[in-house]
Amino acid sequence: MQDSLNNPERIVITGVGLTAPNGDSLDDFRAALLDGRSGVVPFDTRYIGDVLAGVCNFDEFRYQKRKERRRGTRAGSVSIYCANEAVRDSGLDWEQVDRSRVGVYVGTTEHGNVETENEIFEISKFDYDTSVWSHHHNPRTVANNPAGEVTLNLKITGPHLAIGAACAAGNAGFIQAVQMLRLREVDLAIAGGVSESIHTFGIFASFASQGALARHDDPTKACRPFDVNRNGIVVAEGGALCTLERLPDALARGAKIYGEIIGYAMNSDASDFVLPLASRQAECIRLALDRAQISAEDVDIVSSHATATEQGDIEECEALREVFGDRSSLAINNTKSFIGHAMGAAGALELLGNLPAFQDRQAHATINLDEQDERCDLPQIVANYPRRLERVETILNNSFGMLGINSVLIVRKIPPEHGGVYE
Repeated sequence: MQDSLNNPERIVITGVGLTAPNGDSLDDFRAALLDGRSGVVPFDTRYIGDVLAGVCNFDEFRYQKRKERRRGTRAGSVSIYCANEAVRDSGLDWEQVDRSRVGVYVGTTEHGNVETENEIFEISKFDYDTSVWSHHHNPRTVANNPAGEVTLNLKITGPHLAIGAACAAGNAGFIQAVQMLRLREVDLAIAGGVSESIHTFGIFASFASQGALARHDDPTKACRPFDVNRNGIVVAEGGALCTLERLPDALARGAKIYGEIIGYAMNSDASDFVLPLASRQAECIRLALDRAQISAEDVDIVSSHATATEQGDIEECEALREVFGDRSSLAINNTKSFIGHAMGAAGALELLGNLPAFQDRQAHATINLDEQDERCDLPQIVANYPRRLERVETILNNSFGMLGINSVLIVRKIPPEHGGVYE
């Protein structure tokens, strides 16, 4: 066992920072998931008016000055908040950290749309005179902005990347960090995903034109994965970033460990711009299991991607049925039903919301599941109320996105005697 603990290929999560529409810390987020509290509210957006959205309420000025916030972006502000919370939670002595050996890997769905829409709106008031265009526009809209703002705020001089992977981006951020740590390109990684999507009217307009934007008289019931009466996506913002380290390094400094990333995979459907493909999703899940050197029988919770679109839900259920069969001890849950679809942050938030199950052995529910679609009739889906499990040692997290990008991440519990925070 000692040799295994000294293995630098083992990568662990040692700090967590997040903001979600129903919580700005892991404890608050988890409590909301177990209590069935949604974070979806009415939201007014330009040209469209009232829509439904998952809106975050974190303190933007906890780690930023007002001048810095004005110059930067909402995605950057979310990233800065989450990164600082993760570093603080990690117990690292930040002043002693060699920041040239720190990497920042932030998954995003898209970036720059908000700022471009805002600038065009402003110049429209001046007969489209481009002289009033902000000189801050370029650094605000470059793709690496969210990760770059973190490096500026925390004075990190190591590499940074914003990873565009559609709605698979949260997992992709973690995967990039694992790879860079294993390659010894960095000694500490800040990784996960962020989204500012609700601040662009274009995303709402596009989903509405597809007939895929959810509506409901009660905003908290709008996002309905697997339910026969679902009617589309609820767009959300949010962020979830973690500190990741090699296990020997984490043990050497006595870090608390939330879990170990033991497997991951990404692949492509190569079939359609928007429509998912169950067979490729199943391949991605199997590849992650193979890399983790575990079987489907070893997975206790599957955190589903399901967006509450008909085809998306059905295809994922087909993939899960193909890989996991009807094993009754498995729990399948969904976080979007609480907060909507946080796009680039979705996978990261959904993973983190499940990590405390290592301690309390509860799979949080999929809420708003009143009449299960018979094509999504998996008996393992946890409906409306949490389910207590006999064992939670391994969590598998699905995240899929447009252009047919699929990602899967598998996290395993670390026992307390080896630094695990969960007993």
